[in-house]
Amino acid sequence: MEYLKVEEEGDQREPVSPTGQFLNSEALSLCILGVLELGVPISIDESQVDSLAKEVFLPTNPRFSSIMVEDENGEKQWKRVEVKIKDHIKTPIFPCGLSPKIYDKYIDDYISDIAIEKLPVTQPLWQIHLINYPASNSNAASTVIFKLHHSLGDGFSLIGVLLSCLQRADDPSLPLTFPSVPVSSSNKDASHTHQSYGLFKNVSRIFSVVINTVSDFYWSIVKSSLLEDDMSPIRSGIAGVEFRPFSVLTMTFSLDHLKQIKSNIGATLNDVLTGIIFLGTRLYMEENSEGSSKANSTALVLLNTREIRGYVSIKEMIKPGSKTPWGNHFAFLHVPLPKLTADDSNSYSNPLEFVWKTREIINAKKSSLGVYLTGRLLQVLKILRGPEAAARYIHGTLKNVSMGITSLMGPVEPMTLANHPVTGLYFMVVGAPHSLATTILSYNGKLRIAIGAEKGLIDAQKLKSCIENAFQTILKAACDDT
Repeated sequence: MEYLKVEEEGDQREPVSPTGQFLNSEALSLCILGVLELGVPISIDESQVDSLAKEVFLPTNPRFSSIMVEDENGEKQWKRVEVKIKDHIKTPIFPCGLSPKIYDKYIDDYISDIAIEKLPVTQPLWQIHLINYPASNSNAASTVIFKLHHSLGDGFSLIGVLLSCLQRADDPSLPLTFPSVPVSSSNKDASHTHQSYGLFKNVSRIFSVVINTVSDFYWSIVKSSLLEDDMSPIRSGIAGVEFRPFSVLTMTFSLDHLKQIKSNIGATLNDVLTGIIFLGTRLYMEENSEGSSKANSTALVLLNTREIRGYVSIKEMIKPGSKTPWGNHFAFLHVPLPKLTADDSNSYSNPLEFVWKTREIINAKKSSLGVYLTGRLLQVLKILRGPEAAARYIHGTLKNVSMGITSLMGPVEPMTLANHPVTGLYFMVVGAPHSLATTILSYNGKLRIAIGAEKGLIDAQKLKSCIENAFQTILKAACDDT
């Protein structure tokens, strides 16, 4: 990847964060696709699109009017430039008069094409794609896709930008609201117990943290640099998999049903969702290749490192010292997929084991400092060997696993985009060197799971069916268990 050289003095420039440099490098280039499904055809003309971009989208953050450049010392910086809106707005032309089912394939191929196509480095790193054709798989009359480079910010930041461009359908003057995030009570136990027992618990907890930290940090280094997952129906392991075509399919679940599972078995919503995805993935593997559900397969689960209590305005995010700052504030957790084996009756007779096992693994990793030490390791690599070395390490982290999982909260109320009702909302991380990516986003009382699957390796429709079957199986088990 080539970067523009800074030649003029006095330009408005800001340093690119270390993570921003890692995610836009020779070794690695990640983008986020934010997909809005509209209930009506797009009826705004070019001048209106231009006006919306200039007056609503660009002002949210200076990064959308900046390009990444290098100074005379090779350090990457953001440089403000004049934005030519027409260069960033793409409107594909498909054959006319086709059925929505046929347009599904055109739209899927188009998303695959724009996902693997690199953004021009001579322009700010974003695009908006207006697809004015119906889709049968989502009942959308049209689709708007925001392609935003990950170096601009993580999913939390960029979804916040999209939401700042949208309005509540019931009353545009009111702000969007989001599901509440419960405050953890894990630190309250000691105050309600006998002092000596509390001391024992604290010593035991410190010991557990130390053990988990050593184990987690060691395993992270091994998985990122030496040990790859087994080849399987969900992992091709070929070099350059991030540049191969892929399919995107989504499925929608009721939040009420998911909360019912959560309440009945005493888990978190993320535990339930991850367990459903893991069980569905293992069922898919076994259907495609008998015995492959015993393969050593790992998921990278994205962990937001902010102290989140909900979304705040973009103005609040970019303030110095913000508790929910703009940018890339995340870490990866290596989570092995529980195995589905014929001689393990728990895996078949009690699918809730997938939720409980997943919860146990994730909680152990959260109670370690492995994520912090990995962040320090990347800083040391950058100092000693440069940002490209750190980027190659992250690339190895992504390449050696079988899948990625990330989730975000969406608004509770229905939304509109320039008076166009938004009937569906999902996102996808693209450019990662693994064959399967899974994202989760809530919106308007429903939860959307999107899967990005390598074409020619993964049957995305069958995988979708397996995950839906896993959901029904876990829902039934949770209800029968009470």
